[in-house]
Amino acid sequence: MFAGIDEVDWASMEHAYGPADDVPAMLRGLASAAPAERETALDGMYGAVHHQGDVYACTLASIPFLFELVADPGIQDRGSIVELLTSIGGIDLDEDDEEEIDEEEIEGAANYAMAATAVTAGAGIFFELMTDEDPGVRLAAPLALAALHGRPDRVLALLRERMPIEPAEEVRLALVEAAGRVALRHRALAGQAAAWLSRLAGEGFPPGLRLAALAQLARCAPDALPGDVVRVVTGLLRQLRSKPARRGGAGGTSGTAPAADAQQAEAVGAVEAYPDAGGPGEPPAEERSAPVTLVGQLRGPSGEEEPGHPAPWTADLLRTLHVGLDDRVAERTALLADQLRSPDRRQRIDALRMSSGLIRVWRGSYGELVRLVGEQLATPDPQLAEAASHVLEDLFGLAAPAADALAARVAADPGAWVKDWSSGPPGLGSAVKALARLGDARSLPALAAALERPEVPHDVGFAIGFLGATADPLAEVLCRRLGEVPLDGRAHDRAGPLLTGLAALRAKEALPEVLRILRGAPAHRGEWLRTAALRALAAFGPAAHGAVPELRALLRRPGSASATEVAQALWAVDGDADAVLPVLIEGLQAERVHERRSAVNALGGLGARAEVTAPRLRALLGHEDPWLRLDAAIALWDVTGRADESVPLLLSAWEANRHSRVRVAERLARSGVAGAGSESARALRAELASVRRHNAMDGGYGSHDTYEDEKLLAFCRQALRGGTGKGPAT
Repeated sequence: MFAGIDEVDWASMEHAYGPADDVPAMLRGLASAAPAERETALDGMYGAVHHQGDVYACTLASIPFLFELVADPGIQDRGSIVELLTSIGGIDLDEDDEEEIDEEEIEGAANYAMAATAVTAGAGIFFELMTDEDPGVRLAAPLALAALHGRPDRVLALLRERMPIEPAEEVRLALVEAAGRVALRHRALAGQAAAWLSRLAGEGFPPGLRLAALAQLARCAPDALPGDVVRVVTGLLRQLRSKPARRGGAGGTSGTAPAADAQQAEAVGAVEAYPDAGGPGEPPAEERSAPVTLVGQLRGPSGEEEPGHPAPWTADLLRTLHVGLDDRVAERTALLADQLRSPDRRQRIDALRMSSGLIRVWRGSYGELVRLVGEQLATPDPQLAEAASHVLEDLFGLAAPAADALAARVAADPGAWVKDWSSGPPGLGSAVKALARLGDARSLPALAAALERPEVPHDVGFAIGFLGATADPLAEVLCRRLGEVPLDGRAHDRAGPLLTGLAALRAKEALPEVLRILRGAPAHRGEWLRTAALRALAAFGPAAHGAVPELRALLRRPGSASATEVAQALWAVDGDADAVLPVLIEGLQAERVHERRSAVNALGGLGARAEVTAPRLRALLGHEDPWLRLDAAIALWDVTGRADESVPLLLSAWEANRHSRVRVAERLARSGVAGAGSESARALRAELASVRRHNAMDGGYGSHDTYEDEKLLAFCRQALRGGTGKGPAT
């Protein structure tokens, strides 16, 4: 074994962490009889030689030796090496990817292509591994064939042939997963694969196998799913919970299956051969994510699970099913509701994560689902309760059905009101934040206690903002704590949350302390601190008239604070347009775009008093920065009162940048000009008809995504009703 390995010039190559002269030792480690050495070697291959999916010259040089390892029945843990080869050779570069490659990535793309060619050329060995004595090898081989072999028709036929005689349950599930992968990658075979999967999903087969087949149908042929898929799946889950599940089929090294597995294999043997020609299945949907593999999740010691707990692979199958169901929100919601009622804590934790993902991406009716999420707060399991509170934290107004559960949780656990972190300032606990974001007065004790801590949580001011007048009792402690803030290098961190809370409450009694901060802000982060103080004064409005001399002096003192922030505060407090207009007009010429945008928005706030600036705002409608163009269009409408110049640009921004839609809809809602049949009305109605949230991202999200989208929907409805005013802030 490893003939010629020392003749390779490994030292001339590199991997993720430097010279690749240690690769031979890793390859030899994969052949070790010691489990710890094999594990260390495998970690090294993934961590350095195939780091985050990268393919280096040393990765390519390793491929022949990896094939030697998988071909030797004396090597242990060969299934993990099959997985490694599948990962190395399974990267697809389609035409769209190739168009995006820059010069620096050409070499890497060439390596990916060479790796795919090399592994595909040797993929025939995976056929032989389908009958290997090691269940772990048989577990990895089907997906390797589905991903790498050049004859997918032969692969699909072998999967069908192997199913009736495969003794291990987890391996049978891998056969099903591989069939779904073939259908997704090769559309011409989708009908055949769907016909076979539909048969496996039918009555008479073991519940785990049926669930796996349904999950793959959802991914590759969703129209082939039964009409009552939720009822079927929930029934299968109850069956899986009704008896202990075994994990012995793929975890050991023997080919002998437990009696239960043998009985299930006998049941599977009743499957009729599926048609060789195209069957009734629909063409597969576009692949939306990488396949959920059972490999790795299934490894572990043999033995029985506790009664009432389904096998650990159930969670993977349910996640795959949800990915396939995609925008079928009502069915996914009903399925998650059933999962949240499960006696299996693992299934409920997984359902919480999937509920968060569903609500974040898709619009729907979630009242009952949210109520069930709230029920998890009462569990004695701290991990489950914490997961539920995190879900509710990001729902804002949609968390209302769980309000009582949140209040009970907050009252019962004062120790979780504030979270301390090893690095960074403390923050409010998830349940407190979720309750405050509902505007619920039952969060006040927790917020009051947080304000008495030596270091106030950084987000307490924002939480107070959602409570409005309900939080007025907190004004006194906010004033007192602000007065205790020393004007040193940490003044911004200490005073910032307090100023935000005082601004939200429009607590005019805090004027003396706010002025103290404004006058004595230290050099370190002083500009940010003065800005927070100015915004508090602006929120106080005319009640802060005592600050006018200070504000006028600042307006004449360049460099002491943002001129635009000072002008906005003076306008809010004194209403002197003549004093602030010259400053804001000058701000339109600022070098930095964000400063121009601040000036533009401030001018819009002056309304008709700033009509003299209309030509300047009009000139900005052609600026290269799309956000500045949008701001200018809104401000121009505000100062002239005319929609004709602005609405076309707003609708153009609406189409070009989905993240602009909240601002556009808010402006349309204030004016009520979205008359029936207008372009504005058509855009608003199309948004309301969309089931996908406007800001949903693939592979990422923001904590306020759902909040922003729900706000957009509220503005759209208000604009279509012809309403006026600032609109909802749900």
